[in-house]
Amino acid sequence: MKLSVVHETHYRYSSPVPLSHQFLHLTPRELPWQTCTAHRLTVKPQPAETDEREDYYGNRTVRILLATPHEELLVRAESEVSVQPRAQATSLPGEPNEFVYESPHIETWRELTDYAAKSSAPKRPPLEVATDLMSRIHNDFKFDRTATSVSTPLRQVMKQRSGVCQDFAHLMAGGLRALGIPARYVSGYILTAPPPGRPRLVGADASHAWVSIYLEQEKGWMDLDPTNDRIVDDEYVTLAWGRDFGDVTPMRGVILGGGEQRLEVRVTVTPL
Repeated sequence: MKLSVVHETHYRYSSPVPLSHQFLHLTPRELPWQTCTAHRLTVKPQPAETDEREDYYGNRTVRILLATPHEELLVRAESEVSVQPRAQATSLPGEPNEFVYESPHIETWRELTDYAAKSSAPKRPPLEVATDLMSRIHNDFKFDRTATSVSTPLRQVMKQRSGVCQDFAHLMAGGLRALGIPARYVSGYILTAPPPGRPRLVGADASHAWVSIYLEQEKGWMDLDPTNDRIVDDEYVTLAWGRDFGDVTPMRGVILGGGEQRLEVRVTVTPL
């Protein structure tokens, strides 16, 4: 499937910003099942410096420095991506052991461990454990865009039983890690308007997140989406992966001045 992705991030400030330094994860990865055939990044005002490179996990990143005083910042990423159906699991390079420990946004405390353990049983294969946990999170937690923010602790998500895709991915990854199953956090997009006969997925019109679990060396990694309770397929575009949201934030940075700020984010994914 060939997909067009448009991701706009628009900041408005109450007072001028003389200096802004931003770090972007907005370029889709090149993968055996995914090819980015076109990509364009538009930044207004024009950056004074731009630096592109891969991060520790092989994600494609861009650093920008804006030195012109501005009261608005618009970052628009346009991509054309070809996504092929993939095998159930894909053998990709990556050290699974580093994805079995806690990370800044994912802790593994007793309540979460007990919750995940209900999906486990002696000698139960990791994939069965993961798919069962995925379904339980989908059924037990309510998708609510107003329930959390990027700073909401995972313990609070567990307590209130609501959140968004990032929360559910953190929750699932944390539960699997508590059981000793390597799980990494994946950011990306899902198709906004699916083909006829396919259901519209929860979380469309925004960046999305899911979990990739490590099965074994021969089988590699498999991607699962707890928000929609399904295996990730060719309606998904992979941006980046890491330990948690903090490793793959689409756009983060520091500014001087600015006063109060308003943020609008718009994402549209359509078939070509």
